[in-house]
Amino acid sequence: MKTKHLISAGDFETDDLTAIFDIAARIKEKPLAHSSMFSGKAMGLIFEKPSTRTWVSFEVGFSTMGGHAIYLGPSDIKLGVREELRDVARVLGRYLDVIVMRTFSHKRILDFARYFGKPVVNGLSDLEHPCQVIGDFFTMRKLFGGFSGKRVAFVGDGNNVLNSLLLVAARLGIRFAFASPKRFMPNQQILERARNIASKTGGKIIMTNQPEKAVKGADIVYTDVWFSMGEEVTAEKRAAFQGFQVNRVLLKQAAQNVRVMHCLPAHRGEEITNEVVEGKESIVFEQAENRLHVQKAILIYLMGMTNKLAS
Repeated sequence: MKTKHLISAGDFETDDLTAIFDIAARIKEKPLAHSSMFSGKAMGLIFEKPSTRTWVSFEVGFSTMGGHAIYLGPSDIKLGVREELRDVARVLGRYLDVIVMRTFSHKRILDFARYFGKPVVNGLSDLEHPCQVIGDFFTMRKLFGGFSGKRVAFVGDGNNVLNSLLLVAARLGIRFAFASPKRFMPNQQILERARNIASKTGGKIIMTNQPEKAVKGADIVYTDVWFSMGEEVTAEKRAAFQGFQVNRVLLKQAAQNVRVMHCLPAHRGEEITNEVVEGKESIVFEQAENRLHVQKAILIYLMGMTNKLAS
C-alpha cells in the first residue's frame, strides 16, 4: 500500500477531509478515551522555522495520546548541510513512525518523503500550510454544522495559507472569494487546480482586487499577515496593502453574523484591527485551539489507526 502523506492540502479528497473532521470531533469530545492511542510510537518534528501553534499542538497532541515526540530544530539536524537529506530520511525512517516538517522549501518536504518511507506531514512550507487550513475548516464545520450555502472570504496576501485555503474550499464545494493586490496573488497553478476541483464539487472560486467585493455577504472573513515569516518588510508592499485591512468598516459588507478568522501570529493594526481580534466576531482563538484536535486526527488518519478510536 502506498504511504499516504499530507504535503499539499490537495493531497486529501473530500472523503479524507470528512474523515479527519469526524475523528477530530470524537477526539475533542473524549480526549481521555484516547490517551494511549500512540503508545509505543515515535514522531519527529523537523523544524527549520520558528513555531508556536504547530509545534505545541503536534507535540502536546502526540504525547498526551501516549506517544513520544522528538523536536529537531534548525541547529540540531541541518538538513543537506551536515548530511545529505536522503541519508537523514532513510535513517530516521528506521527510528520514527511519522515526521512533521516545517521548512522554507516545499520541495525539501517532497524530497524527504521520497526516502522516509512513512507518513510525512507538512507543518508549513513556502508554498502551503495544509494543517492550519484543515483545522480552520473543522472550526467552520463546528460553528455552522456544515458548509452548505456558506460563503468564505479571504483578504490579504496570496501566501501559503491562501494557497491551502483555495484547495480545501474547492474540495468541500464552498463558495470562496479572495481579495489580494494584483502583485501579490496566490500561486497560479494552485489557483487553476482549485478552480478545476471546484467545477466538479459545486464550489466556486472568486478572485478580486477589491476587499469589499470579496467579503460581500460572507459568513467567514479570514486574513493573515502581510509579511510572511522570514520575508523582508518593504514600504512598497506595505503600500500595496493599504485598504486590505479587516476592520469594522469592511465587516459591514459581510453577513450579519459574520465570524472572523486569523491563523496567527497577528500584526494588530496592520492586516486586522485590535478591535476585531478582540471583538464578538472573532473566533481566532477557537481556531487556534482546534489545531490540537485536528493535528491528532491527521496523525491517526495517516498512520492508519482509525480502527483504534474509542466508540
